[in-house]
Amino acid sequence: MNKYSIVVPFHNEEENVTILYARLKQVMEQVGDSFELVFVDDGSHDRTYKLLEEVAAVDSRVLVVKLRRNFGQTSALAAGFDHANGEFVLAMDGDLQHDPNDIPAFLEKLDEGYDVVSGWRKVRIDNFVLRRIPSSCANWLMARLSGVPIHDFGTTFKAYRREVIQNIPLYGDLHRFIPALASWYGASICEIPIRNVNRERGKSHYGLGRTFGVLFDLLTIRFLLRYMTRPLHFFGGFGFLGMLIGSFMAAALLGMKILHPDVSLMHHHGPMFVIASVLIVSGIQLLALGLLGELQVRHFFSSQRPATYAVDRLVRLVSADEQSLLSERPDGMM
Repeated sequence: MNKYSIVVPFHNEEENVTILYARLKQVMEQVGDSFELVFVDDGSHDRTYKLLEEVAAVDSRVLVVKLRRNFGQTSALAAGFDHANGEFVLAMDGDLQHDPNDIPAFLEKLDEGYDVVSGWRKVRIDNFVLRRIPSSCANWLMARLSGVPIHDFGTTFKAYRREVIQNIPLYGDLHRFIPALASWYGASICEIPIRNVNRERGKSHYGLGRTFGVLFDLLTIRFLLRYMTRPLHFFGGFGFLGMLIGSFMAAALLGMKILHPDVSLMHHHGPMFVIASVLIVSGIQLLALGLLGELQVRHFFSSQRPATYAVDRLVRLVSADEQSLLSERPDGMM
């Protein structure tokens, strides 16, 4: 097992592959401990995978995970985390906007005992109106709703202890909420400033539309953090309230009918009758939904989580030690 694994997802980054590899290799060799580079090709249509394959052909410390199609950044990171074998796992983007020279600062905090070290683009250089203002608002909301007081949820540049990141299910776009999900498991989290570098080559895959999608993710993460293991407490509360109010209105209508048997309730109190009926039926449905959620939670924690990605192939150069081991075995198998 290596001490460090660097996970990098790539999507149409042919202009940045070899440069990032060279920079990562230089930094990690200076660190001095054993490491591996896990490069994930997330369904690229350019020469990204070809270049990654060439890198893996000359360096046994490089593992290339090729996905069958573009599954998105969260699934690509999940694939990298699942195939990483390091004691500590670092994740970063493949567009050179994350400076590998910041890696030693992450490793220093991990050595201090933190479970998650999150990067903070303290000085941002991107567009003020289209990126910085929406990002600041989203990060402020995330911090308040998740209870994790960090400034930058959006950056991929983070470091984790292996046992922490392996306990976090990743799907959709939840990679930006890993610190919040890790806090639910009791992980210790800190934040360090990182350099915010302009993209040198290639085209950005981020736009204003992604910021609006974060609003829906915020609702998801808020629900997950508070009710992930007890959905009946959420749906059941609203269901019980609806049934209570509906039953109270129905009792009032029943009392009116008893006191005034000749009065037509539908004629004089039709809307109240309909509202009471809807509240009672809706309350029953919400309670049932909560119970179904409880069953799903039980199933989730009692069965293996399915992967949110499909691997096409793994590419890694066999090291000299592994080759000698293969030659010594009569069957030629590892």
